[in-house]
Amino acid sequence: MTGLAQTTDETMLVESARSFIDQAAPVSHLRGLRDAGKTYDPDLWAQMVAMGWAGVLIPENAGGSDMGFTAACLLSQEMGKTLASSPFISTAVIAATVFRHAARDKSQKALKEIASGHRIYAMAIDERGKFAPEQVRTYAKSTDKGYELSGSKVFVVDGGFANRLLILARTDEGLTLFDIAADATGVEISPNSMIDSRNAANITLDQVALKSDAIVGSAGKAMKVLAPALHAGQAAVAAEATGLAIAAFDMTIAYLKERTQFGVKIGSFQALQHRAAHLWCEIEATRSALMNAGRVLDQSPQDAGLAVSLAKARAMQTARLAVSEGVQMHGGIGMTDEFDMGFYMKRARVLAEWLGDYGYHAEKIAQARGL
Repeated sequence: MTGLAQTTDETMLVESARSFIDQAAPVSHLRGLRDAGKTYDPDLWAQMVAMGWAGVLIPENAGGSDMGFTAACLLSQEMGKTLASSPFISTAVIAATVFRHAARDKSQKALKEIASGHRIYAMAIDERGKFAPEQVRTYAKSTDKGYELSGSKVFVVDGGFANRLLILARTDEGLTLFDIAADATGVEISPNSMIDSRNAANITLDQVALKSDAIVGSAGKAMKVLAPALHAGQAAVAAEATGLAIAAFDMTIAYLKERTQFGVKIGSFQALQHRAAHLWCEIEATRSALMNAGRVLDQSPQDAGLAVSLAKARAMQTARLAVSEGVQMHGGIGMTDEFDMGFYMKRARVLAEWLGDYGYHAEKIAQARGL
């Protein structure tokens, strides 16, 4: 297995991404979107598409670069450092992985349109307060012409502006995944601005008429195409949270070096040094877990469940620690809206819930280890 160190190509990708994001999507960009009442910048996504990021997991014959899951995680990590808002995870990671595992005759068009930026996807799974794919109740009734889909979905990330929806529903055959247009008759979308100034939606499906070719994969076998995509998405979410933690840590260290109290820099206080050292160790361990998850996804994706859950669980805990320490060590300023740390804290809270919280992944780890 390839080591956890970045390859030359990966390092070049990270450097290119960092240069672009620092200029095009600093935290001030997200603040500007929030103040303008917006949750999505189509121009920023168009620039990311032009740089090839939408095709990072798409084969070259479909217009992508096929750099792999580790590369996708590295991009997500860099976006996390400045809270760059885009449909990268929902579209370029989750949806692209779904169609990579679907039959070629049905997936090629979707992959090409994802890579070119013409399709933006939102994954509609959740129906209650927690991530639980196996408990889906949305039902697709078989008809003479195909299926009739009814039910509701919540916390559909990017659902307010996506033009395509991947809907997990039950059919007589079992769990089935459908690819439908967001503006299909019978689909009602209620966009929401989350606490992190990003977009999610609640979706109501009322007797949505679908042809059989709307099925991705096979009826009753959704998890064959969805499970790998969820693992990829969970790793990418963990990567974004890791990038968020790194940025929060860097902000805090910079403040400790410049803030003076009692005539000395507060970074000289041993108690604060110990807390900073502990956070640094947690971040480094999480980065290793994340790189391992990316490598396993690239080389033996069927075995990625444990590595991905470990990365997701660790990243959520590390991000939470990083923003909490950041707020506390900054003192009163850490609680103000004018200071960026609050944006990092809010994003960390949302990432903690997306595609399974700490408890969900801790249980997966325990099951994998036979505990």
